[in-house]
Amino acid sequence: MATQGQRSDITHHYLRAKKKFPNVWCAGCGNGIVMGALIRTIDRMGLDKDNVAVVSGIGCSSRLPVYLDFNTLHTTHGRALAFATGVKMAKPHMKVIVITGDGDALAIGGNHFIHACRRNIDLTTILINNRIYGMTGGQFSPTTTGGAYATTAPYGNYEKQFDIVKLAVAAGASYVARGTVYHVQQLEKLIEGGINKKGLAIIEAFSNCHTYYGRMNREGDAVAMISWMKDHAMPIQAAAKLPPEKMVGKFVTGLIHETEASEFCEEYQKLIDRLAVKEEGK
Repeated sequence: MATQGQRSDITHHYLRAKKKFPNVWCAGCGNGIVMGALIRTIDRMGLDKDNVAVVSGIGCSSRLPVYLDFNTLHTTHGRALAFATGVKMAKPHMKVIVITGDGDALAIGGNHFIHACRRNIDLTTILINNRIYGMTGGQFSPTTTGGAYATTAPYGNYEKQFDIVKLAVAAGASYVARGTVYHVQQLEKLIEGGINKKGLAIIEAFSNCHTYYGRMNREGDAVAMISWMKDHAMPIQAAAKLPPEKMVGKFVTGLIHETEASEFCEEYQKLIDRLAVKEEGK
């Protein structure tokens, strides 16, 4: 672990700098901000790199584990949570962190998403939501805003969008939060809370894709899109004090939901122990 006096060396400690750089992300992409937030959080928590596994699927955000010097799995499209479930059940002592995107997690991976929440398995999932498929050409995703343009919605998106935090809460996750790539310190605290939580943690990291979403919807460059988050994000405590009309055009950030619930790996171990006792009693 890098100590507080070695903060300037933190990137060399946690990144595969000699093997995987330069990265594939567009200049100004929020994925790099999320990666920095994750690294600083792990460093501050003092986690052993050998006891951390970072798993992803396919997409711009899912390239993130490739650059990190942990145990990493870069898996198939939509299957990050399925692979991570296997890792956690085989190595329940490990901190398993899933990096995924709105398309990867909620479209082809939607079934895995809701069942990971239902099982409440002890995974920390950082879902980077840029509201579009960035790697494959700018197609609309399950979180693309209604009426927004995409390469597969040239006349505007007519589908309703998922609210990630509401979906996670309804499906049974025990820790659900939302941050942005502008509010980095808050995002780090939310990630730390998710890692410390026993059970499934979903942290939505609201991000920008200025290359596709911003350009096609005339929302400007990376600076403009990230500045928009500053002006439209509302901390949950402040939002609770406002009437509905004051929240029009705003979105809530912070810890949205937290509850205590049985965790999947622990329940599975109880089953194993019970069957072992039964077998011994024969």
